Amino acid sequence: MADDDIQPIDSNELLVPEETYLTSGVHIGTQQKSADMKDFIYKVRTDGLYVLDIKKTDDRIRAAASFLARFNPNRVLVVCARQYGQKPAREFSKAINAPAFAGRFVPGTLTNPANPNFIEPEVLVITDPSADKQALNEALNLGIPIVALCDANNETRNVDIVIPTNNKGRRALACIFWLLSRQTLVERGDLKDPEDFKLEIEDFEAKLVI
Repeated sequence: MADDDIQPIDSNELLVPEETYLTSGVHIGTQQKSADMKDFIYKVRTDGLYVLDIKKTDDRIRAAASFLARFNPNRVLVVCARQYGQKPAREFSKAINAPAFAGRFVPGTLTNPANPNFIEPEVLVITDPSADKQALNEALNLGIPIVALCDANNETRNVDIVIPTNNKGRRALACIFWLLSRQTLVERGDLKDPEDFKLEIEDFEAKLVI
């Protein structure tokens, strides 16, 4: 992590210390950017990687948690096809008591009642609009809102709440889903104090596949 990646932020305004976001690599984007994501990009590094604005990431985690807290957890569906996102997505779903599909998403899961895994969610949470495209398209057909973790290169026109983040890194995905879990429980009133959340970021982190 280069010093010039760091933007001056009052850590008291963030859900976690700034260093937690930075050491987790939440801010490290891709070498491509989409027009949709330009407002979430802080700068471009000399190596061509786009750096995401962690203050905006923090704001969007708060917004997403507040939104998700309005729903019956049984009607919140969490989907993740990405390998390093599957454990964090499952841990998030367990923490907020919501169903999850981690791995291959079977076409027709949201739209075909004959599908053995058929489910009727009221809101969809996805880890990547590209990798989770099938689930996103089915949610669009149903007209239900979509919350998505979006990297610098993602297209977001079909996403209702964008959480700008590195959505490929193990530690970054663990950090975001851990924070989203904790903040959703706070918004619901299930946690009086964020410090009462017993799980750690490491509990959400997938094992490294070599």
